[in-house]
Amino acid sequence: MGHRKYSAPRRGSLAYLPRGRASHWTPRIRYWPNYEGAPRLLGFAGFKAGTTHVTVVDNRQGSLNYGKEVTFPVTVVETPPLKVAALRFYEMRDKGLRTIGEVWSNDQDKELQRIIKTPEKFDDTKGWEKIDTAKEKLVEIRAVVASRPRSTTIGRKTPDLFEVKIDGGTAQDQLEFGKRILGKDVKISEVFKEGGEVDVISITKGKGIQGPVKRWGIKKLKHKSRKTVRGVGSIGPWHPHYVMYSVPRAGQMGFAQRTEYNKQILKLGDNGTDVTPKGGFLRYGLIKTEYAVIRGTIPGPARRLVALRYPSRGSPAGEAPKLEQLDLSSKQGV
Repeated sequence: MGHRKYSAPRRGSLAYLPRGRASHWTPRIRYWPNYEGAPRLLGFAGFKAGTTHVTVVDNRQGSLNYGKEVTFPVTVVETPPLKVAALRFYEMRDKGLRTIGEVWSNDQDKELQRIIKTPEKFDDTKGWEKIDTAKEKLVEIRAVVASRPRSTTIGRKTPDLFEVKIDGGTAQDQLEFGKRILGKDVKISEVFKEGGEVDVISITKGKGIQGPVKRWGIKKLKHKSRKTVRGVGSIGPWHPHYVMYSVPRAGQMGFAQRTEYNKQILKLGDNGTDVTPKGGFLRYGLIKTEYAVIRGTIPGPARRLVALRYPSRGSPAGEAPKLEQLDLSSKQGV
């Protein structure tokens, strides 16, 4: 018999390259879907508290378990109200969106002074005058919102600032909606509904620098292998005379931004004792403000900020299944 060439499936996906660290633990939303209807915010954010499991009656049409009780994991996200600190306006240029200007609220929280220096009371007349003169160029409005970490138990005071797109109706309708919410608090119940779907965008757990076995999932070499066991057998041929990008190598693992699509919101509430297990969530504590129970798991460790976006692929509307039981047993020994 002739020599039989060895072949195996590719180890590790090449979809996310380079595998480097995210620039910040706050996720950056690079795409906003279109929305048809009355003006509204297309996103929200909260802090990941932990996971538990629920028992519900399956209401998905076509499911093999339709009408039966099923148990699956859920993630609890604490979602304190967001403060709309400013409005940012965009026009369309050759290379994409470009800011026309922004208008900040007259009433700023003291916590916001930790990250941006704005006078507590200032006149925003000039900002609105600039926007009024450029109304014809206006194509997109985004709200600059600030999180409220002090109202939770995560131990941070400094808020996170990020943009949330306002969409629906005409540009004038969006402008009027932005004026109404500027300087006010927005709750998650005003943005999303129970039973609907959202896209979850977050920064995954950081693993540090890891070798190719853990980072790419390659097999270890035999124990008599020369020099190394937890490495690749060859880093490449003589020609081409360089190490190709597809060769599994050691490097940074984790702490990368990831998006999970069409995660169903099972429950929204404002009484944290309804979902807080005995002794609180591990590495988080008690739920003190509003919360959202999301089906399945989401990226990132406890206490990390996660962004919830209007779904770009699925249906935002839906009917929440009937919750029979949510497990509140202690997670401290997990």
